[in-house]
Amino acid sequence: MDEKKSRSRTSRSRESLSDSGTSLHASLANEIGQRIVRGDYAPGTILPNEAHWSQEFDISRSAVREAIKMLMAKSLLASRPKIGSRVEPRERWNLLDRDVLAWYAAAPDREAFLKSVQEFRHIIEPEAAALAATRRTEAQMAEISSACRVMGAANSLEERTSADTRFHLAILQASGNDLLVPLGVLIEQAFHHLFLFTTREGDDLALAQVLHETVERNIRLQRPQAARRAVRKLLAATDRTIARGS
Repeated sequence: MDEKKSRSRTSRSRESLSDSGTSLHASLANEIGQRIVRGDYAPGTILPNEAHWSQEFDISRSAVREAIKMLMAKSLLASRPKIGSRVEPRERWNLLDRDVLAWYAAAPDREAFLKSVQEFRHIIEPEAAALAATRRTEAQMAEISSACRVMGAANSLEERTSADTRFHLAILQASGNDLLVPLGVLIEQAFHHLFLFTTREGDDLALAQVLHETVERNIRLQRPQAARRAVRKLLAATDRTIARGS
């Protein structure tokens, strides 16, 4: 990165930090975390010291220390006395952390992120739908159906994406599995970013809606095998959209 671009990015980052509605240390953690995940600081890199961050963003060293602690808690950094804060290997990062997921989704290597989310969905969602078809309550079914209807009637990208995310999280909720429910909450950001991309890049939203409605109908009619197959068809369609758009 040349010096002019570096100064420009630093200026924008400082303004973003001061304009943020969150605390200064949380905003700084967000800025440094984004830099790490997008590759500005490779694994093994020793970060600049407290004095550097304090001067660059015009904040106290205590705020810098709190920001570093936040990133250590997310397993992005490890701190060693007399050495400093070192970027941890990628495989140690807590990708189920909501902030890390958001940074990962916004990183330049978007294709890797999308494929990772899709792999997760292929492993989890068909069986979750089959469980939901046998275990869902009337209230849970109402939530799935409502989200599906909102998707079909949405007038904006954001509205449709939010309903799509709600639809899939509701299925995980209706599965009745105690581990899938909190997992769904953790990956909500990942789902949202994926559906934002596929809705924007998809060339047949009408077909996508039909595929969602087929999943909804088979869960509602308590057909686990058919629900499983319907989800697999939906995932296959999403795979094709990702392949075209990445």
